[in-house]
Amino acid sequence: MDKNSMQVTNRVANQTEAAPARVAPVESKVIRAEDIHKYYELGETRVHALRGVSVDVQRGEFVAVMGASGSGKSTFMNILGCLDRPGSGRYLLEGADVSQHDKRALALIRNQKIGFVFQGFNLLARTTALENTELPTLYSKISKEERHRRAAEALAMVGLADRAEHFPSQMSGGQQQRVAVARALVNRPSILLADEPTGNLDSRTSVEIMEVFQDLNDKGLTIVMVTHERDIAEFAKRVLVFRDGKIRKDEPVRNRPRAREVLKTLPTLED
Repeated sequence: MDKNSMQVTNRVANQTEAAPARVAPVESKVIRAEDIHKYYELGETRVHALRGVSVDVQRGEFVAVMGASGSGKSTFMNILGCLDRPGSGRYLLEGADVSQHDKRALALIRNQKIGFVFQGFNLLARTTALENTELPTLYSKISKEERHRRAAEALAMVGLADRAEHFPSQMSGGQQQRVAVARALVNRPSILLADEPTGNLDSRTSVEIMEVFQDLNDKGLTIVMVTHERDIAEFAKRVLVFRDGKIRKDEPVRNRPRAREVLKTLPTLED
């Protein structure tokens, strides 16, 4: 190889080494629903539960979903949680169209990308807080030590590091719901779906759970929460209101309260 050829070769090599690695862009929309319809057959009656719902939820948003019974909000949340599929339209989760996935694929997505918190705490009575939190990891291919570590981290995130060995009967309702939140976080989901998470709690404890949600959201977790309570919805950043299978309102929360500050104004409940 002559001198000129070697110089060209070296320049190409240096340019190749200096070229930055291409990184796939992070999808900014965690949720994208496009013209979703859903029908249910009830005997001879066909119910049109969702009527062309389209909505985006950006990464890091905290969205409250409201609406009367039969408005379509529960059907919408079931689709977001991959518990059901739309009759028509598309649902994209982190850019991937999951509308037509089979049950096995949807179960895998639920385990890896979605954390669920329900009105009922659904904790195993004879199982410690740490063990309850670990449960979703049993379906993941991680070691026992890693399961323990993730569960301990999740409990710490909701302020229950010192309650890891307590059983549900040894904890208050608010503490049990915090364990349920920790369990939803243990697989490090892309989105947290909460269905009436304060429905079984008193006023002060409800605000304490909203403090946990706001703290998690501040750290970047995307949250979608169903609630019937307007004062609870106000702790979110955005409110969707369903009626007759459609989104009738989609508006930001103005003068959003911080749960930590609200708690300072509330009396401590005595046993």
